[in-house]
Amino acid sequence: QVQLVESGGGLVQPGGSLRLSCTASGFTFSSYAMRWYRQAPGKQRELVAMITQGGSTNYADSVKGRFTISRDNAKNTVYLQMNSLKPEDTAVYYCNTLRLGYNYWGQGTQVTVSS
Repeated sequence: QVQLVESGGGLVQPGGSLRLSCTASGFTFSSYAMRWYRQAPGKQRELVAMITQGGSTNYADSVKGRFTISRDNAKNTVYLQMNSLKPEDTAVYYCNTLRLGYNYWGQGTQVTVSS
């Protein structure tokens, strides 16, 4: 079955960096676009970044120039490099893929940006 497992979250000071990883299994990873979403307390889940099968990327305006999404098809892994982190980036970050009309989610990884 499809599984998405995120890792790499933690506590970081404003201006710091983190790299999130999401390892996928149960489907042909290279054939699907992958997304990172985040959800802050009391807010709706929002799309942060997307990478297509061919490697094209899109970002939310709030993270453009600071976050970079990438993928390694040999490792079935998608990454989110987050630089210049701000307190408003604090959220649970989720990996996502849409396959055969169904949205699959990981369990999420907490990112906290605080001094």
